[in-house]
Amino acid sequence: MLLPEQASVLEIASGTGQHVAHFAAALPHTRWQPTDADPSLLESIRQRCAHPPLTNVLPPLPLDVHQSDWGVGHEHDAVLAINLIHIAPWSATEALMTGAATALNPHGPRLLLLYGPYLQAGVATAASNLDFDASLRSRNAQWGLRDLDVVTREAARHGLRRLMVEQMPANNLLLTFAG
Repeated sequence: MLLPEQASVLEIASGTGQHVAHFAAALPHTRWQPTDADPSLLESIRQRCAHPPLTNVLPPLPLDVHQSDWGVGHEHDAVLAINLIHIAPWSATEALMTGAATALNPHGPRLLLLYGPYLQAGVATAASNLDFDASLRSRNAQWGLRDLDVVTREAARHGLRRLMVEQMPANNLLLTFAG
């Protein structure tokens, strides 16, 4: 495992809190800081982490990646974003990389973990992912699946190098960057 046992993870775009609740239960020694840009979701995150009580989850914070100051300090070992960059304009990816580079502990492992579907050069894209991409773009022309190499170059511009690409269920990938 790349994270120390007593790690601090900042989750961006926590949504309803289902992921942070799952990971906090599975990794009880890791401290989790959920966030979301939609203030109406913060109560959902609180409720999901209250039953059963997850003492390693901090109160959720409002956070829009486009903010210049995320207000979360610089002590996080990892920043986690699940299903964010394809359901947002490209500027959110750029802002995520900028903010993550700042929020990561300069003395820690400095990991950025991205989960979701991606386009890969030389790899056939699953029909379901192509349909999903078309659906996203029909809702907002700035949304859509991102090219893995383009995301990797953007991370590199912020001092984050790609360590791993792992195949996940439902044609998703887990990307691990370190800086």
